[in-house]
Amino acid sequence: MVDISVKNLTKFFVIGENLLEDLSFEIQEGECVAILGRNGCGKTTLFNILTGQMDYDAGEVYINPNKKMGLISQIPRFSEGYTVEDVLRSAYAPLMAMRKKMEQLETEMATNADKDLLRQYDSLSNRFQSGGGYDMDVQVDKISNGLGITLQQRAQEFASLSGGEKTRVNLARLLLEQTDILLLDEPTNHLDLKNVIWLEEYINSFKGTVLTISHDRYFLDRVADRVIEIVDGHGEFYSGNYSFYIEEKQARFNLQLKQYEQEQAKLKQLGYTVERMKGWGINNRTLYRRAMSIQHRMERIKKTEKPKTEKTMKATFAQKDFSGDVVLQTRNVSKSFEARTLFSDVELKVEGGERIALLGDNGTGKSTFIKCLLGEETCTGKIQFGPAVKWGYLPQIIRFDHPERTLYDTMLYEKNCSPQTARDRLGAFLFQGEDVFKKVGELSGGEQSRLRLCMLMDEKINLLILDEPTNHLDIASREWIEAAIEEFEGVLIFVSHDRYFIEKFAERIWLLEDGRIQDYKCGYNKYCSILQHQAAQKETVATAPKEKKEKPKGGTKESDKLVRRLEREIEKQEQYISQLDKDMEAAAADYQELTRVLAEKESAEAKLLELMEQWEAAQS
Repeated sequence: MVDISVKNLTKFFVIGENLLEDLSFEIQEGECVAILGRNGCGKTTLFNILTGQMDYDAGEVYINPNKKMGLISQIPRFSEGYTVEDVLRSAYAPLMAMRKKMEQLETEMATNADKDLLRQYDSLSNRFQSGGGYDMDVQVDKISNGLGITLQQRAQEFASLSGGEKTRVNLARLLLEQTDILLLDEPTNHLDLKNVIWLEEYINSFKGTVLTISHDRYFLDRVADRVIEIVDGHGEFYSGNYSFYIEEKQARFNLQLKQYEQEQAKLKQLGYTVERMKGWGINNRTLYRRAMSIQHRMERIKKTEKPKTEKTMKATFAQKDFSGDVVLQTRNVSKSFEARTLFSDVELKVEGGERIALLGDNGTGKSTFIKCLLGEETCTGKIQFGPAVKWGYLPQIIRFDHPERTLYDTMLYEKNCSPQTARDRLGAFLFQGEDVFKKVGELSGGEQSRLRLCMLMDEKINLLILDEPTNHLDIASREWIEAAIEEFEGVLIFVSHDRYFIEKFAERIWLLEDGRIQDYKCGYNKYCSILQHQAAQKETVATAPKEKKEKPKGGTKESDKLVRRLEREIEKQEQYISQLDKDMEAAAADYQELTRVLAEKESAEAKLLELMEQWEAAQS
C-alpha cells in the first residue's frame, strides 16, 4: 500500500529557478526512507509541502487519507506558558478532554446516579480505555526516559529550553501521538549517543512509515531501507542504506563517465572521418553524401551527459612543529556550579600525536571541561600545556564579534590579510561570487562553522580542539572536514555525538560520567565492547543469588570444625586474589581482558569479605 506519492512536483521561489523540478517518488507502507542532498537543495521544503504547510507550483502530492502524519521540524513552536509536561500531554489532547468530561460526570454521579449519566460515563470509559487512556502516564514516562527528559525538566516552561532540548521534547510528543507516518527533520542533531541509540531502536521497531532527513551517516546505516537523493531538483534513487548509497553512487558515476568518454571518442573519430570525406567529396558527390549521412547519424546519437563532480573545499590546517613529549597535563582539576559537581580530581596526560574523543551525556559538562582547559572557565586544580603548544579551537556555539560585517570584511579585519588573500581563502571554503558580501549574522549554522574553520585553518597550530564540529553540516561538508583532519598531524581533542566521526578518528576515549573522567586508551569499537562487557558483568552480579551464610549448629566441636574450614577457604580465596593481581599486570595492554579480570577480582574480594564475616561469627 502506498502511503506517500509525489508526481512531477515543481516548486520555485524565484521565477525561472526551480528548487524542485518534476520530482516523483512513492513511499510504501512500513518503509524507512532517507532524504539526502546538500544544504539548500529543498529537503525541508519537500517536508513542508507534504504536511501542507507550503503550497507547490505544479505536480501532484498524495498522502494516504487513512494515516496520521507527524512532523518533527527543526524549530518547534508552542503557546507561551506551556510547560514541557503540557507539550508532552498535548499528544493526548482528545484523551485529556475525554478524561476531563469523565471527571465532571463522576462529580455529578456522586449526588445523582441517573441512568443516562451512568450510560454516558460507561461509553466514555470504554472509549478512553480503548484509546490507551489508562496507559497514558506509562507511555509518557517511557518515551521521556528514553529521550533523557527528566522529571525536573518536565516541570520547566517549554520556552525556557534550549533549541536542542525543544527538539527533543517535540520528538517525544510526536512519538506519543502514535502517528502512522513520521517525518523526521534532523532528529539526531541535539541528541546524545544514548538518546540516538534509543531512537534507532524505536524506529526499527516502529510499524509505520518513516521519512527522515539526516546527515548522521551512522544513523542512516542503522535505520534506512532506501535513499532518495535530491540533485538539481530531481530525485535519484538507491535501494539500500547509506553505505549502499555511497558504493552505488560511485559505481554509477564511474559507469556514466566511462560511457561519456567512449561516446566522445567515437564522436571525435566520426567527426574526423566526416571532415576527411567532405574534403575528398569536393569532386565526388557519393563521398559527400556519405559524409553528410555520417554527420546526421552523429546528431541523432543520444549523448550521455558528463557526470558532474561536486565542488570540494581545498584547504588544510596550517601546522606548527611540536618539540617535546607532553602536550597537556591536568592534576586534580575540578569544577562545580553551586551544589552541583560537574567533574572532580581529573588527572590526564596527553602526548604528541594523540586523537582523543571526549564523550558523555548532554549536560555532563563536556563543553565546560574544554573551556576549563583553554582558560575560558575557572576551575580548581592545575592545567599545564607544553612550552611549544599552540592550540586552535572551534566552539559548539559560534559567535562573531561583528555580525554586521560581511564575510569579506571579516577576513580583512580579523585576519589582517590582503583583499586577494581574503578572496582566495574564502573561495577555498566555497564562499564565491556575491556570497562573500553576505553579512556574517545572516549565515546559517553550517555556513558560520565553515567561516570559522576558514579563519582557524590559517593559524599555525599543533593542538586542535573541536566541540561538535559536524553539527549543522551536510554530509559533503563533514567529509571535507574529515579529509582536512586526516592530514593534520598534531594532537586532536574533540567532543562529538557523530559516531561515524568518532569511529574514524578516536584512538583514545575520555568518558565524562558521574563527575569523573574515565580514560580508555582504545578506539570507539573496542570502547563499545568494553562497555557492553561491563554492563553484562553488572547484570550477572545483580541477578546472581546471594550465598547463604552458614551458621554454626551449636556444640564446640562443630564450631571448631567450621572455623577451620572457613580458614582454609579464606586462604584459598587470598591465593586466588593474588593470582588475579598477577593476571591484571599481564593484561595491562589489553583493556578488554583487564576489565574482565578486574570484575573477577571485585567479585572475589566480596566473597573474601563474606568468608571473614562468617569466620568472626564462628569464633564468637
